[in-house]
Amino acid sequence: MTAEARSAKLSLGFASVGHTYSHLFQPLYFVAALSLEKQLGITHGEAISLAVLGAGLFGFAAPVAGWLGDRFGAIPLMSLFYLGTGSAMILTGFADVPWQIMAGLGLTGLFASIYHPVGIAWLIRNAINRGTALGINGIFGGIGPAIAALSAGAIIEFFSWRAVFLIPGTIILLTGAAFIFLVGRGLIVENKADRVPQPPADAGGAGRVFSVLAFTMLCTGIIYQATQAGLPKMFSIRLADTFQGGIFGISTVVAAVLFVSSFMQLAGGWLADRVPPKTVYITAFILQVPLLIAAASVSGPLMIFVAIMMISANNAGLPSENVILVKYIPPTRRSLAFGLKFVMAIGFSAIGVKLEGVLFDATGDFYRLFTVLAAVAAAAGVAALLLPSDRPSAQPAAQPAE
Repeated sequence: MTAEARSAKLSLGFASVGHTYSHLFQPLYFVAALSLEKQLGITHGEAISLAVLGAGLFGFAAPVAGWLGDRFGAIPLMSLFYLGTGSAMILTGFADVPWQIMAGLGLTGLFASIYHPVGIAWLIRNAINRGTALGINGIFGGIGPAIAALSAGAIIEFFSWRAVFLIPGTIILLTGAAFIFLVGRGLIVENKADRVPQPPADAGGAGRVFSVLAFTMLCTGIIYQATQAGLPKMFSIRLADTFQGGIFGISTVVAAVLFVSSFMQLAGGWLADRVPPKTVYITAFILQVPLLIAAASVSGPLMIFVAIMMISANNAGLPSENVILVKYIPPTRRSLAFGLKFVMAIGFSAIGVKLEGVLFDATGDFYRLFTVLAAVAAAAGVAALLLPSDRPSAQPAAQPAE
């Protein structure tokens, strides 16, 4: 194996692990919030609101991180991502009052915001089959919430809510140390050019693409964030007879749902390499509408199946979304462009977290939340019809998947 190929494989590996880490802090907190509601004497909506600052900074700080990534390279920024995110999570674990929890989550979101604009651009630069690589990377992102939900329940059961942040934060710091060591040994090097150059797309369609994707990415993010925030509480209510208030049992079901549904990103990425990405993208929104409507009212074990299908449909469109976006971005501005994307996909969509808390406190159930989310998915599907029709990017047919 050449030094370039070895560096590319290690880069893809750390990019994927980083995606897992970037998605840990929010689902960790959403499970911990079930315990904090009683300890702090606050409502579910008030507990969830403490995560809004972190969720917002996770998206709103992304353009700055992307600009820095384009200017200084992926490796220095990814080093900062690992060290900063791990340290901030540890600080959150030492919080004593609500405002300190909010500040700790906010700092965590700030450092975690580095990953999406820098890490995904880094991944694309080192990948051969981009759709498939994005799908695999998406699985790692989906595994993050699954690991967080399962580990949070177990850690709370045997230790405390503080350890929910102290243990993962320490693991992220150690990963950062390993990354910096490999960089220092020259085993991971900065790759300035794409391994597989892409022919430029029609610049005339760029404005339309960015305008449509700004809206559809916002819709996807709102659905994702509201669903992720609501799953632990929803299962604690609709599966109450099964788990009788046990946080570990609830977190296990949440983890299983998120873990299984994460694999749909691989299917979505595989399809985006073979059929027009626009078709995959629109289909994902269409499928979400009836599933979100079903989630509004079903209960019992059927709720678990509906939740898996609902989140799978949301995940399926993400690789095709990135494939569409990257066709219209010059490589030298890719990190900044992804940063701007995640202002919509994660920053503004943090209102989904607030929406979940407000609607639950107002109604005591999730019927209204999921009917609103179904309308959001329908609107996004209609908007996606305005994207330019295009064939998937030409990729070397004989190359193995990353």
